[in-house]
Amino acid sequence: MIRAFVALPLPDPVRRQLAVTQFLLPLPRPVPPENLHLTLAFLGNVAEPVLEEVDAALARLRAAPLTLAIAGLDVFGGDRPRNVHARLAPAPALEHLQARVAQAVRGVGVALEGKRFVPHITLGRFADGQVSAAALARAMGEIGAVTSPPFTVTEFALYRSLLRPDGPVYDVLAEYPLSG
Repeated sequence: MIRAFVALPLPDPVRRQLAVTQFLLPLPRPVPPENLHLTLAFLGNVAEPVLEEVDAALARLRAAPLTLAIAGLDVFGGDRPRNVHARLAPAPALEHLQARVAQAVRGVGVALEGKRFVPHITLGRFADGQVSAAALARAMGEIGAVTSPPFTVTEFALYRSLLRPDGPVYDVLAEYPLSG
């Protein structure tokens, strides 16, 4: 079984900007900058033959490159934060691509969580009670608005996630161009 997900890699300037933002936040477990990405579909543990079918289905998708922009910071978990992330500006093309990826993955028998897609880039994760919501809100307020100029994403990828005691390691298994 291979723990896998489909995501958009980020251009280096966006990674660098988000790494600076991470430095300014109280993040006990920041995501390493090389691991920053935008998840389109988390597949979970998948058998290798099924993953080969996923690869074939994703390779058939055709879509144009995406223009995205960071539009602030947010938290999942409310009063008990478990994740701080960069939000993305609304992008119908991103929503459309995510729906097509999810449909392709489900089409080969991979069950996805029924959660609504919330485009975000995870900057850090917290264990329960590790960071107070008030401290996080204060730090986010001091940073001010975190935005980016529009940036273009020209591919998406199938990743393997290896869980290690010091955090996950992501390997690209396959890349798929966004070219129209």
